[in-house]
Amino acid sequence: MPMRKAPSSKEVDVYIANAPKALQSKLKELRSAIRQVAPAAAESISYRMPYYSYKGRLAWFAPMKNHIGLYLRPPVIAEHQRELAAYQTTKSAVHFPLDQKLPIALVKKLVRARMRKNQSEAKSTQRGPLS
Repeated sequence: MPMRKAPSSKEVDVYIANAPKALQSKLKELRSAIRQVAPAAAESISYRMPYYSYKGRLAWFAPMKNHIGLYLRPPVIAEHQRELAAYQTTKSAVHFPLDQKLPIALVKKLVRARMRKNQSEAKSTQRGPLS
């Protein structure tokens, strides 16, 4: 049995192309915002949705029936609760209503915050030579 090659950004292109036509522009806009903030992040499909990895799990997004979900590892959502008061949130998700414009500046801020946490966590797990 041949090994499956690693998912690529082409799969994200296909994912967006297969989304409802009315949502494709918003998904492209969200993807672009994440890539602008995290150009070095690897892009693939995970949990059946676009996924970004940068020194660990960075972000996922997916269209749902009434919203587009942006998924970030905790505690980023909790740390930005005041700015997210207008949106339904969970411990690891923000729900952007389909009938509203995406808050791109806020999306970038959240992704940037998760990047900083990933960088900090990566540094804290690195071990230097013993002296």
